[in-house]
Amino acid sequence: MATPAVGDPTIASKQAEAQSVMGQVQQLDANLERVIQAYDLATVKLNRVRAELKANQAQLKVAKQSLGRARGTLAARLVSLYTSGGQSDSLEVLLGASSLDDLVSRFNTANRISAQDTQVLAQVAHFDKEVKARQVRLKHATAQAAALVRERASERASIQGQLSARRAMLSSIRGQIANLQAQEAARQAQLRRELQARIVAQQQQAPAQALSSTVAPVASSSGSVSVGPAPPPTHSSVVSIAEQYLGVPYRWGGASPSGFDCSGLVMYVFAQVGVSLPHSSYAQYGMGSPVSRDQLQPGDLVFFDGLGHVGIYVGGGSFIHAPHTGDVVKISSISGWYASTYVGARRI
Repeated sequence: MATPAVGDPTIASKQAEAQSVMGQVQQLDANLERVIQAYDLATVKLNRVRAELKANQAQLKVAKQSLGRARGTLAARLVSLYTSGGQSDSLEVLLGASSLDDLVSRFNTANRISAQDTQVLAQVAHFDKEVKARQVRLKHATAQAAALVRERASERASIQGQLSARRAMLSSIRGQIANLQAQEAARQAQLRRELQARIVAQQQQAPAQALSSTVAPVASSSGSVSVGPAPPPTHSSVVSIAEQYLGVPYRWGGASPSGFDCSGLVMYVFAQVGVSLPHSSYAQYGMGSPVSRDQLQPGDLVFFDGLGHVGIYVGGGSFIHAPHTGDVVKISSISGWYASTYVGARRI
């Protein structure tokens, strides 16, 4: 029985189809990751607004209670002036006012108002102003929270729609994907071995580096000392922490060992060394100090695709990250697509 040749048009057509679909999937994954990070950023903002709302509501309650007490004092003063035939100027101002604002205006223009009455009115005016200001802030924050909820709902719908499209594409080339996954598993095993060897080497070099840091820097042949723009790396230990989560599945919005998205992984890993980062690649890019690509050190954050993706640099031109839905936390090289979409790095 004849066997198909390598150049069989049917096989070549299938391979071309698989390659085309995988290219579409890669673009879809990149788009999806950007939307997911926008969703994460909206969540960060929403949580902040909700915290501010809660605090402002508590402060508004206190201000209203204070206003009530101040108004009670003012009412008691009015009764006292009326029943005791007190200072006529104060009584005239109090009785003639049509509103609190009118009362403030009258007190400010009257010439002969007692210090006691001035103090009582000042308290009422102060707390009334605070209540009104807090009510305005609450209204604004409530509207902002509602807008963020709508934004997240829209992005969630976009994510779910893109996930459906992605599943449909992948189902058409399931056999080719299985082969690619086997190849990727072998590559990841090799990269992990290389990373472990690199970590051991870094740990062995640490004492020597600590000793050399006590010695004055030596000038280069040009007579100047090379100084990097970023501070010395202080969180290289996050590399060995991140390594523990290799193989954890990607889950959008995830920030725990049950599943990570890219910024969720970074946030979780850095939290293990006491560093609090926001759950958003866009927000994380605003943290720390910028680092040029030729000065990258293990533990630096590396950003790609218009800040839509982030990972942790591990040395040797590689980084650990949670790539996209359907994948797992893995090691990748800053080459190919990642090199072409590289944005920059930050040292935390």
